[in-house]
Amino acid sequence: MRHVRSLRIPMNRLTPLILALAATAAAIPGVASAMAGTDKEVARMVSFGGSCAKCELSGRKLAGARFMGADFAGASLVGADLRDARFIGSSFNMADLSRADLSDSQILGADFGGANLSNAKLRSVEAKGADFSSARLDGVDATDLDGRGSDFGRAILRNARFRDADLQAVNLARADARGADFRDADFQGADLSGGRFDNASFRDASLTGTDLGGASFIGADFRDADLKHVTLAGVDLSRARGLTQDQIDEACTDASTRLPAGLVGRGCHGARPIVRVRTPRAPPAPPAPPAPPAPPAPPANPRYLVALD
Repeated sequence: MRHVRSLRIPMNRLTPLILALAATAAAIPGVASAMAGTDKEVARMVSFGGSCAKCELSGRKLAGARFMGADFAGASLVGADLRDARFIGSSFNMADLSRADLSDSQILGADFGGANLSNAKLRSVEAKGADFSSARLDGVDATDLDGRGSDFGRAILRNARFRDADLQAVNLARADARGADFRDADFQGADLSGGRFDNASFRDASLTGTDLGGASFIGADFRDADLKHVTLAGVDLSRARGLTQDQIDEACTDASTRLPAGLVGRGCHGARPIVRVRTPRAPPAPPAPPAPPAPPAPPANPRYLVALD
């Protein structure tokens, strides 16, 4: 008679994704839900909701995960695989996502304020209306990012790569973007006031209608950049590179604007300075409607209808 031995599969033979899901479920009881197939298919989507503040998820394989209204404030996701993830209305305030890969992900209305995204990958990310204020994004690769309307105020973007990024109407006020690469980026209507952009590259970038007031551009490269209607009030461009008189003629300068030798500021000729839009006064109240006419007087000899039996 043959003895049948039980089959044991070593843990190191399991797929990395199954291990990641098991570890994630153990770390976040009641918060994460994984949808997996019953055959050889492994989990294709992990959904997160509720609160998981300060969770430890570093190095987890969470590609395609969905974060819907979740609270991951202060969580650690160092080096996590978050490719093609969705961050919808979720909070990652002060979270650590350094070296994480968020390529091709979607960030809509999410809060990454104060988060650490140093050396993270944000290639081809859709980050509309996201909050990255005071976040660390030094060394980040955000090539082809769609960040329209997002807030990078006071963020650290030193040596970050934003090539071909759509940064229309973003807030970069007081950001530290020294050495950043903004080649071919679109900054239309953005606010760069008070920021530090020393040695940054704006080659072939569109800066139409941006506010650069009070910002620093020592060694910055503006070769072939579009400066139409750019506000240069109080800007020191004396050590910037690649500027031409034609570019300056399309911008709006003032007496405090400093330009490289040989270039002359000519005020706002051909440019539109940025102005504050005042809310119009409320229209006057419409006149009161006329009083209705008085009803006609009854006849002198009224006739009455009387019911006859």
